[in-house]
Amino acid sequence: MAAETPLNPTQPVSQQIYRILRRDIVHCLIPPGTPLSEKEVSVRFDVSRQPVREAFIKLAENGLIQIRPQRGSFVNKISLRQVRNGCFVRQAIERAVVQRAAGMVTDADLYQLEQNLNQQRTAIDRKQLSDFFQLDDEFHHRLTQVADCQLAWDTVENIKATIDRVRYMSLDHVSPPEMLLRQHNDIFHALERRDPQSADDAMRLHLQEISESVLLIRQENRDWFTEE
Repeated sequence: MAAETPLNPTQPVSQQIYRILRRDIVHCLIPPGTPLSEKEVSVRFDVSRQPVREAFIKLAENGLIQIRPQRGSFVNKISLRQVRNGCFVRQAIERAVVQRAAGMVTDADLYQLEQNLNQQRTAIDRKQLSDFFQLDDEFHHRLTQVADCQLAWDTVENIKATIDRVRYMSLDHVSPPEMLLRQHNDIFHALERRDPQSADDAMRLHLQEISESVLLIRQENRDWFTEE
């Protein structure tokens, strides 16, 4: 593996390695089925194997890799069942969040959300998909902050790793960022009107997009998916 940008000495090493490997797996820079070596990763980041092992454990807990004793670690194929179940749970949580947010949102919250949407627009215009992907996450995270429910985001973040792989694969054609930004704007305008029902409807349509994109993506990359 290529040499990596030095890690930040002020942050836990294992968390940084986890975030970088998670990003690489989600963006399919490390494709499903690829073996992962503790030794190679430790060389990549110039660290001992202990923080790499901790990062691998967290990746395994989030369903991204499988650690097989005596056989090594491998990037999991994308589980259709996990994606479906993850979408089901995420919809339940985020629809409840946005309904609560509609009754709590302040003008300051709306300003911050609008700034995020403007940044999404810029990322799309510059064709910066990775930046858009991060801003998309920040938009959804901010909604849980408006609703004063960090637990909701923590739960979503724990189940969304597998969903994110499908989302990223769909960005360039199945679920283009232009369409996702329109849906984000619909959510924003419902919050602006302090309308819980419209906010719920907008979020349902937005998250439904992920569920519907799975089958199309699977047709294009059958070897990367499993029914389990």
